This record gives sequence, C-alpha cells and structure tokens, in this order.
Amino acid sequence: MQLSFLTPLFDRSGPWATVYFDPAQNDESGAKRRELSVREACRTLEDEGADSATVQAVRDTLMDIAPAEDPSGRVVFAADGEVVLSHRLSRPPQRQIACWAPLPRLTPLLELAGQDPVCLVAYIDRTGADFELRGAAGPKDAGQVEGRKHPVRRTASADWSERHFQLKVENTWEHNAVEIAEALGAAYEESGADLVVLVGDARERSAVRERLPEAVRHVTAETEHGGRAPGSASAALEEAIEQASRQHARRRIDAALDRFRAGRVGIADKPTDAIEGVPALVEAVREHRVETLLIRPDGADLARETWVGADPDQVAVRRTDAQTLGESEPIAVRADDALLRAAAVTAADVLVVPPSDEDGDGDGTDLPTGGLGALLRWTYEPAPA
Repeated sequence: MQLSFLTPLFDRSGPWATVYFDPAQNDESGAKRRELSVREACRTLEDEGADSATVQAVRDTLMDIAPAEDPSGRVVFAADGEVVLSHRLSRPPQRQIACWAPLPRLTPLLELAGQDPVCLVAYIDRTGADFELRGAAGPKDAGQVEGRKHPVRRTASADWSERHFQLKVENTWEHNAVEIAEALGAAYEESGADLVVLVGDARERSAVRERLPEAVRHVTAETEHGGRAPGSASAALEEAIEQASRQHARRRIDAALDRFRAGRVGIADKPTDAIEGVPALVEAVREHRVETLLIRPDGADLARETWVGADPDQVAVRRTDAQTLGESEPIAVRADDALLRAAAVTAADVLVVPPSDEDGDGDGTDLPTGGLGALLRWTYEPAPA
C-alpha cells in the first residue's frame, strides 16, 4: 500500500484528532445510532484534550457521512480546527476508534482501507479498448484506444477473393492488438497501477497480452466474463476482478515474506536487506533505507514508545537521541505512527502481514519480531553483536 495520499497529514504539525467511524444503517434506528456514535467520538476527543474548534470540525464531518455513499465508513483526520483528510474505508471498523495524539493514528487504516492493488481494467474488442482504473477512491476512466474499423469480420467462403479478405481481417486484428497493447502499456506506466485485468473474448485477450511489455504481462490477469459492449458488466465480472486483486495481494505478501526470511539479520552474519525490531527500523527510516515496511497489527512493538521531532526522519528510540538529531523538544509517540509517517514521506511501500496461524499454518516465527520489520532499498553489513 502506497501512502502518498496521506501527504497532507505531514505538511503541518499536530496534535491530531483521528476517528474511524462506522455510519451504521441508512434507516431511522441507524440515524439514531450514528448520532450517538458522533457524540461518543467527540466526547472522547474532548476528554483527551482536543480543542473545541477541531472537535466541532470532526463533528460536522461525521454527521455528513452518508451510509449509502460510504457503507463501510470513513476515517477522519483533523487538526487546528479543520478536517485535513477524510478517507473512505473498505471494511467497517469492528469498534469505533477516536484519539487525540501528536501524530495521526494510521495503523488501523492499513487494515480497514485494505491492501487491494490499484487495478487497471482493459475492456477489449476487435476495434479497440476502454481503460478503467480502480483504486481506493473508486473506479475512474483511464482513457481508450481505437484501432482500424474495417475489416474486422471473417467469412466462411473458400473463394480466393474471400481468402484475401480474410487475410486483411487478420492484419486488422493484429494491427489493433498492437495498438491496444502499446496504449495499455503506457496507461499502466502513467497510472501507477499494480495489476492489469483484460476483459473480452479469449482470442482478443490473448492477442493483446502476448504483445504487452514483459513487465506488464507479468502482472496481467484475464477474465472470460464481460466485455467492451454496453451492458456487459455483471456480478461475475466484478467477482473475477476482485479475485484477481486478492490473488495479486497474496502473492505480494508471500514474496515479501520470502525475501524477509532470506535476508533478515542474524543469518550467518551475512549482509542483509531485511531488518526487524524498533531500534533497527528507526535507524533505517532516518537514513531513508526502507523500501517496504512490514506491519503485523497484533505485534507488541507497535505501541512501543519512540521519540519524534517535526521532521519525519527525526525518529529515535530515546529522548536524548532525538535531541542529538536537532529536535530540542521531542515528543513521545507510538512506534507504528512514527514509522508510518517516515515511510509515507520517503515513498516506501507498506504491507500488512497477517499472523501465520490466520492461514492455519506456521507458528509466527517467520514474521517480523514484535510485529515490525522492513525490506531495505540496499543491503548493509549487520553490526557485530
């Protein structure tokens, strides 16, 4: 999960109000429960010291959340009397979270917003394709490409002229497949998508896929459901896209854990590109070495105390260490909040790692100790024990 959409949270200092809010059902009883939930969240913020202007801004935003538009709820981040960011959740929180803290409370967002990859869907036919980008903000148009219109249909005749016509049809198909593949490759690069899904007839999908750049072909899935024609959308198509997204996300996690196990510190004192534990991670984020931050939400180290300054890379395990980094008045915060802030501003990826027993196997020893680990942008020699 890329955290670039959280950038507005790091352009100003806190403290911050964070509320993960479930709007309940869109009926009379749901409206009453929603009002009570808003009151409870605002009371919690007031009890923890939030200023009245910020509490009022949160209250207004929560009351405007509509179950029909946001059935799973939203997370709201506010500071200095205004809501800085409101983000849609993919799953409703099991319990309402409201807190007032020096940094935004981010870890619950990783689970509730999901790790679904940004998906570029290509609806293909013989004459062109329409592209749709699906991400956290919902689907949006990502362009289209139109190839040659004629000829595109073959005949069953064995006459020489008809065979000549069929050859032209084949040439048109091939030309259009090349154009679609080139446009799709460009859209993939421009959009920052993680996954490509091809929708259309088998022959058309195959013709486009084999002409895609290797890097794009490696992250491309296909589905036989749906097509480019109006009205071809279906529940089966939506499920196929969801399944492709889930499989892609699972492969990413498995690949990250394989790399983590192979490169973690302590294996024969070899150079490593994987680390775990708060002290090692604090050092790595200060030096912008974290490529992917791994978080297990039930890990004990997530709530461990760290010290931060105004700059995201001013992170330390001890208060005195933070002062040596140039921060005269460091603030104590949760380790996960400090590391996520640093990861976001250095364009690091973040992966939520499920416990091993969630899949029914393993004892958790292959996961980051304490729930926090990282894959690094380059290897380094581990310090002597």
